[in-house]
Amino acid sequence: MGNIPEIVGAGLIVIGAGIGIGKIGGSAMEAIARQPEATGKIQTAMLIAAALIEGIAFAALFAK
Repeated sequence: MGNIPEIVGAGLIVIGAGIGIGKIGGSAMEAIARQPEATGKIQTAMLIAAALIEGIAFAALFAK
């Protein structure tokens, strides 16, 4: 029974990371729609931010 909090915590980490990356992607699409000439810069910033969120999520999942 001791691992139930770990499972719930892992689920919350994954949900939080998914929401964060989803918000970044949605905001990037809106920004590209407003300024198509800045697509490259927006995509680069989006990918860096998404990678940082994913890295933090992995670190949180495997930290003990």
